[in-house]
Amino acid sequence: MSKLKFVKIAVIIATVLFLAGCASLPDNDIRIESYHISDTQMTTLGQGVSDSRSGDTLAPKKSGLLFFPDGVDAFVVRAVIARLAEQTLDVQYYLYHSDLSGGILTTELWAAAERGVRVRLLLDDMDMGGKDSDLAALNAHENIQIRLFNPFIRGKSRVGQLVSRFGTVTRRAHNKAMIADNQVGIVGGRNIGDEYFGADPDVAFGDLDVLVTQPAVSDISTEFDLYWNSPLAYPVETLVDKEATPQELEQVTRRINTFTVEQENSEYVKRLKNSEFLTSLKNGGADYYWGDVVVLYDHPDKISSPRSEVNLHLAPQLAPYITSVEKELLVISPYFVPGEEGVSFFEALEQRGVQVRIVTNSLASNDVSIVHAGYSKYRKKLLQAGVQLYEIDSNTVASDFDDKKRSKISGGLSGSKASLHAKYFVMDRQVAFIGSLNFDPRSVVENTEIGVIIQSQEIALELAENFDAHIQTISYELKLEDGDIRWYRYADGNVVETWDVEPETTWWLRFKVSLMKLLPVESQL
Repeated sequence: MSKLKFVKIAVIIATVLFLAGCASLPDNDIRIESYHISDTQMTTLGQGVSDSRSGDTLAPKKSGLLFFPDGVDAFVVRAVIARLAEQTLDVQYYLYHSDLSGGILTTELWAAAERGVRVRLLLDDMDMGGKDSDLAALNAHENIQIRLFNPFIRGKSRVGQLVSRFGTVTRRAHNKAMIADNQVGIVGGRNIGDEYFGADPDVAFGDLDVLVTQPAVSDISTEFDLYWNSPLAYPVETLVDKEATPQELEQVTRRINTFTVEQENSEYVKRLKNSEFLTSLKNGGADYYWGDVVVLYDHPDKISSPRSEVNLHLAPQLAPYITSVEKELLVISPYFVPGEEGVSFFEALEQRGVQVRIVTNSLASNDVSIVHAGYSKYRKKLLQAGVQLYEIDSNTVASDFDDKKRSKISGGLSGSKASLHAKYFVMDRQVAFIGSLNFDPRSVVENTEIGVIIQSQEIALELAENFDAHIQTISYELKLEDGDIRWYRYADGNVVETWDVEPETTWWLRFKVSLMKLLPVESQL
């Protein structure tokens, strides 16, 4: 590259950063606060939960729980609670794609608004680039309100802002929650997009969501209100200088009606029409687990506060449950970067007799190679400490999801899945945590998250037993041999294949990851 060309490129980059840094976000003081409606016991969902509770002697003071490891089921239950909602729908996601599943869910939210349901849609702005016109059109509906969390400045380069506003716009709301009538709420690992619901032919995520009823769902609603009313949550009309005309609203209605007709034969719509969930949630026939549930979440101010203000963080709330473990800790985390502190923590657990078992993505199954680079630096130390370490085999084909004998809580560890995305911990087969939290610096320090502690031996034991039943059929077990890592693949309890390099990867991919290890970016992983 000539010196002149280099100077030109440098000037262009400097100009982009300067322009991105000069602009600012609009004033957000005019936003109007709103809160969840608590008096909803007489709604269809409220009556359904009450009827289910009355049929179980263990249920009076506990929360009902339903688990959704299968992607299509996880989508259908979201559409079902949207259809059954009578007063409010509160929806909060990190990613909300404009694809098949995103389109169908949007039509359900629109249909709910059309019948008078108040819809509050709170989205992190990371996935909203180029969608302002559509957001403004939806937001123009009298019963739909949309807010964007920690938004990018409109009219300026998003890439430039990722640099010029580094440490601000790079911190995101990773929370995932959907609440209907303050009676049922869904939390877990899934965003809204085809890859999370089994509709993407190229990427399939193994994941886990849990539907929670009263009384715990009120705490999920409180979390939503806290984020909705945060100064970091900007109404779309504040950011987008465009109001939809009546003609444009009519056009939205026509587009939604056309889309609905086009999807009549899609797997989602067919499963929704014949959904057992719809009938069971409506008529009190849902086969709930019942347990004591504690909702944990980061405060939204975490995003705009110094990282040292850990009183705003979820992790210290979760820590007592993990540190009190006595026999066994299971960690399921698709993005796992423990750092030196995490390695020391697991080593200390092992030294006092706790068996630590961790499953995460292999390099072949990981959709973010740089995260794998951050994780792989710690594998040998974890194994030396006595940790049992497993990595997902991206070629896995396990049990049929239609097998009625399968566990109702497979934990995202069974089925034909190319990549792990479920996030949960199991402590002593007595307590479980399920949510959006990965075991990495980005989740713990940078972003905001939500999850639920479930104090139920029945649920924790079933998650752990599912782990035992599937782990060797869906993953490689890592072991140290003469100081080097080897990957072992099992079938029927016997070793069938071993590797001394990352399985199912090319030398070029391994070389790129080795270079990524040199980058000083661990705090952002």
